[in-house]
Amino acid sequence: MTLEAVLVVAAALFGIGVYGALSQQSFVMLIMGLELMINAAILALVAFWARTAGGNPQGQMLAIVFMTVMAIEMALGFALVTNVYRVRRADITEKLRRLRG
Repeated sequence: MTLEAVLVVAAALFGIGVYGALSQQSFVMLIMGLELMINAAILALVAFWARTAGGNPQGQMLAIVFMTVMAIEMALGFALVTNVYRVRRADITEKLRRLRG
C-alpha cells in the first residue's frame, strides 16, 4: 500500500471522526468521534514513519505507546460519562448547563 493511499484512509477516518464529534450530542458518540480522529493521526504518523525510517522499529513503539495512552484516555472519558449519567441522568451534551458538582 502506498503512502498516498494510507494518507487518504487516515484523512477519511479523521473526517468521519470530526463529523461524528461535531454532529452528535451523545457523550458516547462524541468520545467515539474523538477516538477516530486520534486513530487517524496515529495511522498517518506510522505511515510517515514507515516511509522515512525504512523499517526501524522505534516508530512502531511510539505508535504503540500512543495507542496505550489513547486507550487509557478513553477509559477515563467513559468513566466520566458514566459518572455524569449516574449523578445527573444526562446522556447528551444539551442537558448539562454547568459542570460544577
